[in-house]
Parts: sequence; structure tokens; C-alpha cells
Amino acid sequence: MEQLIRTIIEPLVDAPDQIQINKDEREEKVVFKLTVAPDDMGKIIGKQGRVAKAIRTLVYSASRNEYDKKVYLDIIDS
Repeated sequence: MEQLIRTIIEPLVDAPDQIQINKDEREEKVVFKLTVAPDDMGKIIGKQGRVAKAIRTLVYSASRNEYDKKVYLDIIDS
């Protein structure tokens, strides 16, 4: 799942080497925490959060095959 997130994010940012994805797995949920360079944050969120919503939709849809838990994608502002 981390590779899918990275594949989606890399073309959107100017500093792909600063992408960090951390996974926090618990009994009831899995949380992926995404961090990018501060200058790239706007590109990931998009106008009115449309890009972030689209990324989350893709991740949630793909996660149904891999996890039996609820999956979340948090975009962390550094």
C-alpha cells in the first residue's frame, strides 16, 4: 500500500525524495501518515481539498483487497 501511495504522490511533488509514509496498524484500523516537503503541501491538498480527496478515494478502494480493517490516510503538515 505504501508503494501505491508513493506512486500516486511522486508525480505531483517537486521534491519526491522528501516523501515519507509511515504505517500505524492497530486492531481496528490502519493509518498511513503522509509527509511531504512544505512547498509541496498545496499540491497534495489541491483546491478545496479535491486532490487529497481523490488520493484518499484511491487508497481506500485499493485497501479493501489488502486489509479487513478501516484504512485512513493522514496528510501531515510538517
